[in-house]
Amino acid sequence: MRLLLTGASGYIGKRLLPVLVDNGHEVICCVRDRKRFNPPESLKSKIKIIEVDLLDKASLENIPNNIDGAFYLVHSMSTSGDYQKLEQESANNFRIALDKTKVQHVVYLSGIINESELSKHLTSRKNVETELGKGKYNFTTLRAGIIIGSGSASFEIMRDLVEKLPIMITPKWLKTRCQPIGISDVIQFLSKTMLNTKTFNQDFDIGGPDILSYKDMLLKLGRIRNLKRFIYIVPVMTPKLSSYWLYFVTSTSYKLAVALVNSMKIEVVCRNNDINKILELTPINYQLSVERAFSKIERNEVVSSWKDAFISSGSNYNISDFIQVPTYGCFTDVRAKKVVNREDCINKIWSIGGENGWYFGNWLWQIRGYFDKFAGGVGLRRGRTSENSLNAGDALDFWRVLYADNNEGRLLLYAEMKLPGDAWLEFRIVNDKLIQTATFRPLGLTGRLYWYAVLPFHGLIFNGMIKKLTKQNKV
Repeated sequence: MRLLLTGASGYIGKRLLPVLVDNGHEVICCVRDRKRFNPPESLKSKIKIIEVDLLDKASLENIPNNIDGAFYLVHSMSTSGDYQKLEQESANNFRIALDKTKVQHVVYLSGIINESELSKHLTSRKNVETELGKGKYNFTTLRAGIIIGSGSASFEIMRDLVEKLPIMITPKWLKTRCQPIGISDVIQFLSKTMLNTKTFNQDFDIGGPDILSYKDMLLKLGRIRNLKRFIYIVPVMTPKLSSYWLYFVTSTSYKLAVALVNSMKIEVVCRNNDINKILELTPINYQLSVERAFSKIERNEVVSSWKDAFISSGSNYNISDFIQVPTYGCFTDVRAKKVVNREDCINKIWSIGGENGWYFGNWLWQIRGYFDKFAGGVGLRRGRTSENSLNAGDALDFWRVLYADNNEGRLLLYAEMKLPGDAWLEFRIVNDKLIQTATFRPLGLTGRLYWYAVLPFHGLIFNGMIKKLTKQNKV
């Protein structure tokens, strides 16, 4: 079958893609920015990639006519204050485009909706579902609650809380019940639903066998990690305070924290498990889902992470807009040093950030991260998805990877921290030298004052960093 996969570069899409290919499907991957999409080499010959922006009707003409099915895996919780309108417009444009094709079935992954008063986030999901349901094709909605898996936003936020806080003073929404589901089960539900006539023109709730409060989930996660945790619930914490609490303690952005808090106040429990019988699936329990997630993390096999989505920074831009580093009106710090061992140097560059740190003055980087967090930025807590690999589009602490080619020996980063201007950091090996370039394009007088204020620290940090990167490790 020929399947269209929207959101192919997203958390769910990256995990669904290899399963669809293994099942013998021809997959057309819809991405907004081709430079951000880096599928495994083993899949490249078996897929087709097209650039589609759902808010750009002209780009939707790139969708081929002869498709059998389509997955709609596009969500945007925090990139815009008006995301509800944009999500509905995207769904409307997609429906109109698909009505011109031969598509038989569209599958949409939404959120569980079983209360009369919904959060903005869940209301938006419901509106998208209604819009997509107007199409000429058969339509199925799968509604999930909390998804447990390495790299998922929900799991990573809970992990942050449990691993950092022995004692938690928490808001009352931690008593809210939900029905979590493992990421592996979500992928199975999606793949087995596609073109299954028994699921046509219906909606189903999908969840694991456990119904737990958020407090129960946190405490159980602590026990799995052999961490004793104490949680005390207070009734006086407002949604705004709760959002700030999540923002400062975890790696989430503030806008995403607001969306999550508003959703967590609403119970998300499956109505029934009819879909389990139809597809002959038995979802795994919460504990096994958590154990599998940590197993993936420990083996450095995290396939996708919410942190790599632009939602993690609150930004919304194309990599191609920044991959050409400007020179006019910019300040630069250029340093070059002879490389003793090229392979060793590249390995160090490709392992930079996250748990490995920045090789010199890590405490200064951490202070800068704290300042950024207090200013409403991303801080350093996003870390990195993989310990030793980097691809265009990956989040790297408060940077975004724009270009990464270890054969060429070039890594280009763009700053997503709060700055009075734009900043790039580039590592490039030319012949036997590492050229390390920091570029800053100031915004007005404030930007220029900022550059001169941090110049003494640049001299210390960048000089120390290039020395460490070019120094060969002792065997």
